[in-house]
Amino acid sequence: MSSDTLAQHAAVPETPDKADTPRIVPQRRFGQWTAAAVVLVLLGLAVNSVLRNDAFQWDVVADYFTTTAVLRGLWLTLWLTAVVMVLGFALGTLLAAFRLSANPVLRAVSWGYVWLFRSIPILVQLLLWFNIGALYPRILGVKTVDLLGPVTVAVIGLTLHEAAYAAEVVRGGILSVDRGQIEAAQALGLSRWRRWRRIVLPQAMRSIVPPAGNMLIGTLKGTSIVSVIAVQDLLYSVQLVYHRTYQVIPLLMVATVWYTVVTSLLGVGQYYVEKHYARGTERTR
Repeated sequence: MSSDTLAQHAAVPETPDKADTPRIVPQRRFGQWTAAAVVLVLLGLAVNSVLRNDAFQWDVVADYFTTTAVLRGLWLTLWLTAVVMVLGFALGTLLAAFRLSANPVLRAVSWGYVWLFRSIPILVQLLLWFNIGALYPRILGVKTVDLLGPVTVAVIGLTLHEAAYAAEVVRGGILSVDRGQIEAAQALGLSRWRRWRRIVLPQAMRSIVPPAGNMLIGTLKGTSIVSVIAVQDLLYSVQLVYHRTYQVIPLLMVATVWYTVVTSLLGVGQYYVEKHYARGTERTR
């Protein structure tokens, strides 16, 4: 065999035999699939039990689901949630600014407010405001009973409670912004307002929106507690009905389904708001 032939044979790489190639075997996850099957079976049994249990009286649920009384209570619940969240975050933002201030008095006031209103249960706060007439029979010459009705008491009590939590949410979001970016904006000569609007706030919102969305949903469900002071929200409206008809379970299911529908819609909205503020980051979904 000539040297040219040997060179040609040496240049051609040998093809490995398929029998010698290692075969990739996918990992078998018997435990996970078994657990998933068990969960699906239990879920199916639970759904079947709910749908086929005559005690739920789904026909009664359908009859009362869109009645005027229920829709009126739902509207008050939504209105109360919106007002409390707007006022609560407005006051909470002010408290967060106080907490981040260089003034020790403002920091102490903010810290004391958050400590106090996070320490007292919301039900106790509502009952105290509802009975404020025992402490101050008149405010500005007007009888407290005439000045503070049940709805006003609910707005005041829930707003002061939410503001304490909103202050910590806003403060945490502001602290999550890298200090170096603020210093860079100062070096560029940006005004304090432009620094907050263009640098701090857009980045802080990525940390503020998730807990704020949870607070919104929690506030929606938490408004049901105002039924103890005779505010005709969704829960109180269905209570008035079942006190008359004695159909407790189906009327409670009416409220449950409405709360589930509204919280689901709010959850969808929260997802898109989070996605908007997460643009340009690795956490974008």
